[in-house]
Formats: sequence, structure tokens, C-alpha cells
Amino acid sequence: MTSGTLFIVAAPSGAGKTTLVGRLMAEDPLVQHSISYTTRAPRPSEQDGREYHFIDAQRFLAMRERGEFAEWAEVHGNFYGTSRLWLEQRMQEGRDILLEIDWQGAQQMRRQFPEAVSIFVLPPSIAELERRLRARGADSEDVIARRVAAAYGEMRHVDEFDFVIINNDLDVALGELKAAVCASRLRFPRQRARHPDVFRFLDQD
Repeated sequence: MTSGTLFIVAAPSGAGKTTLVGRLMAEDPLVQHSISYTTRAPRPSEQDGREYHFIDAQRFLAMRERGEFAEWAEVHGNFYGTSRLWLEQRMQEGRDILLEIDWQGAQQMRRQFPEAVSIFVLPPSIAELERRLRARGADSEDVIARRVAAAYGEMRHVDEFDFVIINNDLDVALGELKAAVCASRLRFPRQRARHPDVFRFLDQD
């Protein structure tokens, strides 16, 4: 087992996943954000190499053919993928990595990294989800309708995850996310991998 932990956070669009993860990263220096590759266009506030590596479809498909992605998915007509080599190197170095991903990618990641900790963020209701999507002011009504429709299917996979957070109050949800991260670090296999000297007595006759 690597000494670093892989945290997988999934949610339907508009559930507040990105905001929660951003606040966790600001308060927990031990967690490093995994930056995925995507073919979608950057939003006005996004920068290449910060939120995502923005690439065109041709380059993405070439990387996929070379087996460079630990997981990849097509979501709302765009491709998303995670670098396998980058993840493995960071976890071997003892870093905790957090990956924002959809449920399809989470399934792929759990098959390759069965020790990963998976967390699903739910909105308090579909009506609130739709309100948040409109408040962004970034998507057309047609896109919003597609995202709301997709949310129903995405949320049906919530029972596949280790932890579930209902994001009704942002501060409460953040506390729950931090608690899940902390609890995962305290599991015996992870503590033994991080602190082998402390557990050396277990190897004695």
C-alpha cells in the first residue's frame, strides 16, 4: 500500500462539489488536487493548468490510445481524463491526492485503486440544484435542462460510495468532508504505511 491516500469526490453538476473541494484544499495543506485533462472550453474564471489541462479532442484521443489515463469519460459531449503516472508517483511520495470526477470515472478508479476513498456530494433537492445552475449564469437553458436530467441518473450511483455528504449548508458540508478525510487517514493500513517505525513491533516474533 502506498503511504498516500486517493480521495475521489463525485457529484452532479451544481451540487457544490467544486466549492467544497476548493475550501478543503485551502484549509488542508496535506491534500493535493489532481488536475484532469478535458476537451471542454474553459469558463471565464478558469486557467489552463489550474482547474484543468484544456486540450483538444485529437490530443485527448491520442493520449487515451497510449494508455496514459487511469480513467476517462465523456460527459455532456466533452472528454475528461486523469493521468495515471502522475497519480502513482504522488501517492508513492506519500501525498494525499483528491480527484474530482463523475460516477463513471469513480467506477474506473476504484477498479484500479481499490484502496481509494470515495465521497459523493448530493444537493438537498433537485429544485435547489436547478437554482444553483441558473445562478452560475454560465449555461444556456438547454444545457441546464440536460444537466438536471443527467443528475437523476448520476445520483442513482450514490450507494457505490464510502461517504455521502448532503450539501444544504456549505459550512456544515465542509466540516463533514474534512471529517471523512481525517477518518480515512486514521485507518490502520494507512497509518501503518505512513508510520512504519511506530508499528515495527508488529513484525517482531
